Amino acid sequence: MIIVTGGAGFIGSNIVQGLNARGYRDILVVDDLSDGRKFVNLADANIRDYMDKDEFLARIQSGEHFGGVKAVFHQGACSTTTEWDGRFMMQANYAYSRELLHWCLARKVPFMYASSASVYGMGPGFAEARACERPLNVYAYSKFQFDQYLRALGPLGSPVVGLRYFNVYGPREQHKGGMASVAFHFDTQLREQGRLRLFEGCDGYEAGEQRRDFVHVDDAVAVNLWLLDNPGVSGIFNLGTGRAQSFNEVARAVIGFHGRGEIDYIPFPDHLKGAYQSFTEADMSRLRAAGYTAPFMPVEVGVPRYLAWLQSRR
Repeated sequence: MIIVTGGAGFIGSNIVQGLNARGYRDILVVDDLSDGRKFVNLADANIRDYMDKDEFLARIQSGEHFGGVKAVFHQGACSTTTEWDGRFMMQANYAYSRELLHWCLARKVPFMYASSASVYGMGPGFAEARACERPLNVYAYSKFQFDQYLRALGPLGSPVVGLRYFNVYGPREQHKGGMASVAFHFDTQLREQGRLRLFEGCDGYEAGEQRRDFVHVDDAVAVNLWLLDNPGVSGIFNLGTGRAQSFNEVARAVIGFHGRGEIDYIPFPDHLKGAYQSFTEADMSRLRAAGYTAPFMPVEVGVPRYLAWLQSRR
C-alpha cells in the first residue's frame, strides 16, 4: 500500500494520478472533505480506500500497521498563508507531520513530505540553508519548524525527504480559490472579462515584472515518483525550475493560448507591502547533486499544457 495524505488536494491528487499511471491501485488517500467539492480530484482516480485525516491520525497514534506500507507521500496541510491561528496551524502542519514521521521511522517506511518555499520569506537567498530561512507568516513558520525538527534528529536510518515547493500550478487546483495559481486566475479573468490584472511595479520591479519560480505540477509529481524509485535519497530539497519568470510572461502565455486578451496594471495593494515575494528562484543544485536530471517546463510550455487540460474539462 502507498499512503497519500492530502490526496484529494492539489499536489496530492496529482501524485495519485501519477501512481495510477504506473499501475498502482493499492492507495490509501487521507484528507478532509469538509469542502466536498474536492471530491472531483478523486473521481477519475483508482484508489483502495479513503480515510478522514482525524481517523487516520488516531490510528497512527494507536500503532496500526495498515497491512504493510511501501511509502507515505505526506501532502496534507493547511496551506492558507492568510491563516493567523497559530495554534491551529502548528497542530495541522507541525504536530501532525511529527506523528506521521515517527510512525514511518519506526517501520522504515519512506516518508516524502511537502515543505514550502515560503520558508525563505523575501529572500534574497533560496538555498536549503538556515541563513536563507526567514518565514513571514505562521504557515511558513509551521513548515520551517518541521524542517528544523527533522534536521535535529540527525541520521534516521530510513528515507525522509522534504520538498520545498515553489509556485506550483496545474490541473486539480480549482478548489483552492484565492490560493490558486496566477495561471488559473489569469485564465479565469481572460475568459470572463477579456483582460488580465497584474500589479504595477514594486520593490524595484517594473509593472508585471515581479518574478517567481513557477513549476508545473507534473514536474512536482515526477520528482516525488523519482524519490519513490530512489530510496537512498534523503534530506530537504527545493522543488522549482531553477529559473524565475515574470508575471508578464505567464500572462503572455495565457493570452497566446487563447489568441486574445489585454493586460491592465493595477495599484500594488498597501496590505501586501513588505509581505510580498517579488522574486523567488529555487537553487536546484542540491536536488541535481542527488541525481535528478530531468528538465523542468518553462511557463511557455507548462501554461498552455495546463490551459488545454482546463479547456478539456469545461
